[in-house]
Amino acid sequence: MLHHIELYVSDLKRSTDFWGWYLEELGYHSFQKWENGQSWKLGETYIVFVQVEESFLDIPYHRCRVGLNHLAFHANSRQHVDDIAGKLESKGIPILYTKNHPFAGGVDHYAVYFEDPDRIKVELVAP
Repeated sequence: MLHHIELYVSDLKRSTDFWGWYLEELGYHSFQKWENGQSWKLGETYIVFVQVEESFLDIPYHRCRVGLNHLAFHANSRQHVDDIAGKLESKGIPILYTKNHPFAGGVDHYAVYFEDPDRIKVELVAP
């Protein structure tokens, strides 16, 4: 089990607005908050978002470079995936791989894919 994940973000407010509603939909609760960061926790695992220092903003994140490709979360059901997909659309957050949605991961893989404000890919997978 993971203890925590820490992500440096280009715009803390934009990222916490984006991630806050999503993580709370999955059952996470606000855990810690300070001037340059905020975290959400579920069980013993928490996710931390920290404002990157300006001197490191010159090279943006890209999931196809070395490092993190995406974060995948468990959904409660296929209906949960559909509900989140609807909320993403209502918030103007584009769903990735729309031609194959919700089976972009294969015929037995029911999921929705999207990106956070820094273009980190996020996946919500039904059981």
